[in-house]
Amino acid sequence: MTGDSLTSIDRAQARASRQWLAWLNRMRYQWLQPTALLGLLLLLILGAMVVVPLVYLVATTVNGSGLAVWQQVLLSELAPNLFWRPLMNTLAIGVLVALGTVILGGYLAWLVVMTDVPGRAFIGLLASIPFALPTFAIALAWETIFRNDRIGGQAGLLFDLGINVPDWLAWGFVPIVLTLIAHYFSLAFLLISAALASVNTELLEAAEMTGATRARVLRDITLPVVFPAILSSGLLAFAEGVSNFASPALLGLPVRFHTISTRLYGSIQTGQTERGFVLTILLIVIAAVVLWSSTRIVSSRRSYTTITGKGARRRRQRLRALRWPAFGVALAICMATTIVPGLALLLSSFAQRTGSLSGGLTTHYWFGESNPSFAQGQPGIFHNEQIIEATWNTLLLGLLVALVATLLGLMIGYVVVRGRNRSISSAVGLLSYLPFLIPGVALGAVYIAQFGRPIGPFPALYGTFALLVIAGAAATLPFAAQSGRSAMSQVAGELEEAATMIGANFVRRLGRIFLPLTIRGLLAGAVLVFVNMTRDLSLVVLLVTPTTPLLSVLAFRYASEGFAQFAYAITMIIAIISVTATILARRAQGLAQPWNER
Repeated sequence: MTGDSLTSIDRAQARASRQWLAWLNRMRYQWLQPTALLGLLLLLILGAMVVVPLVYLVATTVNGSGLAVWQQVLLSELAPNLFWRPLMNTLAIGVLVALGTVILGGYLAWLVVMTDVPGRAFIGLLASIPFALPTFAIALAWETIFRNDRIGGQAGLLFDLGINVPDWLAWGFVPIVLTLIAHYFSLAFLLISAALASVNTELLEAAEMTGATRARVLRDITLPVVFPAILSSGLLAFAEGVSNFASPALLGLPVRFHTISTRLYGSIQTGQTERGFVLTILLIVIAAVVLWSSTRIVSSRRSYTTITGKGARRRRQRLRALRWPAFGVALAICMATTIVPGLALLLSSFAQRTGSLSGGLTTHYWFGESNPSFAQGQPGIFHNEQIIEATWNTLLLGLLVALVATLLGLMIGYVVVRGRNRSISSAVGLLSYLPFLIPGVALGAVYIAQFGRPIGPFPALYGTFALLVIAGAAATLPFAAQSGRSAMSQVAGELEEAATMIGANFVRRLGRIFLPLTIRGLLAGAVLVFVNMTRDLSLVVLLVTPTTPLLSVLAFRYASEGFAQFAYAITMIIAIISVTATILARRAQGLAQPWNER
């Protein structure tokens, strides 16, 4: 072998050695960085909170008895009542709720953002309140006003006045759809108004100057720009409508009108857990398909640039003679969805007889002590130890879930925004979004399946406060993670690099740089998580036991058992907590309200 050939072999070996060392350095750089190690820890946590329960849920339904349950739910003689008829009810509710929310929310958003209608700030405030209320608040208000004597018990206010309310208006499909629209149109209003605020009104004026009618400007310019917001709000309302439990339970179950969520709840409550798990999987699939379709449709559409470096003064469309009629319609919508339900619940909580204000008023349901001759001896909510305990439990649960979810959201935001290992960052971001695809009542069933039994040295958690905190943190994780990502992306990377150069470790950088600089956004996200937990019923209705009472579940049970005034009073307490926390969140977040812009 010649010297030249030996030299070429040596060079090849040296080059291979350098490539190997470079690969090792890249791996060490990608996998031994604090973001990578933190990402691996988060993958373990998120896997235990989300992936493992889902895998166990599916595994329990694919064994011998589980496959028999699938056949029973989908193909047996019981299948029409167990699944197919509730499925048709669920899909019909979802479609109509989506259409109604987009129409009402879009109309109000266009009115307060794009036109010179009087009272824009007042309408915008009223239109943004319903989404902060518990879903069952409007359902209870509907029952207070429209309940008839079909199922016995005391009827509602209209029936008490001598008005014969038909069954289709008092119970079942129609009231469920209307109450869900009254709740979720606020979501469409917020999303569409934000999109309309980015539309340059000078473009609209230029189009009108060329001879285009207002209808054509709306069709060819405004709608294409805000279409993603319209589609997103409609599909989100559809997903929320098909998974909602409170309204179908309060207004449908008394007349045996079922949806997938109420069937799921009934199966778990009656001990038919495998049937409930099968319905859970089907409900998750429905919600996931809807949200996946939303993402695909929005991402495939052409995007339009609406925010540029050129300043433009917002010029509102003049409604002229239609200003006050348009204001009247908007005010009627807000009155029917915000003010009237609130007043109905508040006044009915003081009524001596359920559903009747003519029988006199009393403060017993709020402040009264136990009296065997009144309300079957039940004391008022401020003297009821179980309700007081539930109030503290609700506040404590909201605070703990907000703390846990916000800390996880901060770490998720750090890994996703600052992480150099894109595989880990992408996996963490995906798993943090996954709970959004799982409806609340389905997630509760998932946690019963996973944590209702001992796991190794760990005892069963069902019936404990710890399970409520874990489930709440998992359910609200998408909100907290989004807040964490948004807050973390606002901090310049040079700050962390400078701290690293002077020797600050990861924990010190996180505590001294990122936490102080992102506290405002994180606080707003934490308050929103708190609101979601204090008003939520779907998630906790299956997880709460008599040893861990919560206000939302007590309100639902009081309403179901005929103690309506107590349910109304408890709902008012929840509404006050939710609205107050929402106002604080908006103040902390400092978000602009486009309907207040001049």
